[in-house]
Amino acid sequence: MTDQFFEELKDHLHKGVHKKGHPFRYAVLGTIGLDNTPAIRNIVLRQVTDNLCLRFYTDARSNKLQQIKENNQVSLLFYDPKQMLQVKVEGLATIINDKEVLQKYWSGVQPNSRKDYITSVAPGSAISNPDVVEYLEKENHFTIVEITPTRIEYLKLKRPNHIRIQFSKTAAIWNSTFLVP
Repeated sequence: MTDQFFEELKDHLHKGVHKKGHPFRYAVLGTIGLDNTPAIRNIVLRQVTDNLCLRFYTDARSNKLQQIKENNQVSLLFYDPKQMLQVKVEGLATIINDKEVLQKYWSGVQPNSRKDYITSVAPGSAISNPDVVEYLEKENHFTIVEITPTRIEYLKLKRPNHIRIQFSKTAAIWNSTFLVP
């Protein structure tokens, strides 16, 4: 009975990558900070693999990478206000270091977006003026983070009954349980 909802959430995730303007294009990423406090920020969903791994791009010097290295348990939160659909993904983050893979995806990054990965100092560093950011010419700090989901929670707000389902992955099989909304 939950299969249709699982297919719906997968469809929304794929549309987040491929359909311009889809609300699942952006997600909130939650990590645990180095001081054990929660840290959240928005990311852009870049790829959904066949086995439902989710990928986003980032600067290799960003705080989120340091946090992932310390504790790779992360959460992603997606929300579609028109559908009243919330999808929460919990999983393990892996930093992709394969130079060939990184080069393949780097070559697809739009020229105006490359600036996000070539600043001379790390993201979050103090600067005197946003107009004086310096950029590298021959190197970049582009990297990819892949999240392997272990649990996904689907929440659809509708009448007469909201629908909330927890999907848990065990040995490559997704199991589901309805939850009280």
